[in-house]
Amino acid sequence: MASGDRGDHDDYSDVIPSLRAMHEEKDDDSRARLREGVIARCLPLADHVARRFSERGEPIDDLRQVARIGLMHAVDRFDVERGNNFLAFAVPTVMGEVKRYFRDSTWSIRVPRRAQEASLNIAKASEELLQSLGRSPRPSEIAKHLDLPVGEVIEGMVARSAYTASSIDAEAGSSTDGWTLADTLGDEDSRLELVEEFVTLQPALERLTERERTILTLRFFKSMSQSEIAREVGISQMHVSRLLTRILETLRSEVVVEDDDEDAGDDDSLPAGGEPAAAKGRGRPR
Repeated sequence: MASGDRGDHDDYSDVIPSLRAMHEEKDDDSRARLREGVIARCLPLADHVARRFSERGEPIDDLRQVARIGLMHAVDRFDVERGNNFLAFAVPTVMGEVKRYFRDSTWSIRVPRRAQEASLNIAKASEELLQSLGRSPRPSEIAKHLDLPVGEVIEGMVARSAYTASSIDAEAGSSTDGWTLADTLGDEDSRLELVEEFVTLQPALERLTERERTILTLRFFKSMSQSEIAREVGISQMHVSRLLTRILETLRSEVVVEDDDEDAGDDDSLPAGGEPAAAKGRGRPR
């Protein structure tokens, strides 16, 4: 199962027969040999994923080790009965392992525990649904899988973009010139890396008004209270509460493209974080 020089166009489809044989093999030694062969064949994939995170200040050797653990998980968890696209399953699995490595070290800002726990469950559910659906799941599908309100899933997805484990005084990647991450930062705070799940929300966020985006940022990325947001924006605390409720409802309506009837029961649920539903049934406050 030689890999050859396939560059970035390698889809690793040649590992499917070995994965299938692994799935069917009863002898432990034979199965272990097949597994080792698949892992060795796919090491370039794990190393490629590791390099994508190399500018966050962590040693590249550590990132490679974590990524290769993720690759082992992908090989062990891939179900050949559900599809033949190993690459589509392996990449998010390996990336998830590396992101988990950063996430478990620390959160860059205070994120409510409920949102942290929800984000962990969302990550696990996303991985499971990825293979069964053959694509990245929508928030409505994750919500149904976890039996959660869609608004809570959306908040968990937003919260997942608020972690980092890198000190700005750490050496920048594999730099040999003594450069640190602080030397590479501009005037704006670039700590908040967008994660894979956050891409799903980006179009909906862009359709929010400037004030709505400001309030969302203050609430979930700067962890301000409603009273603090009210003082910052120059409106009443009650108005902030109504706007937060409406923003979460707007995000939900933008990302839920089907299963509206199944998710209709969520409308009476409080969004995660306990924002009151005072604005339900009204037009968007101005």
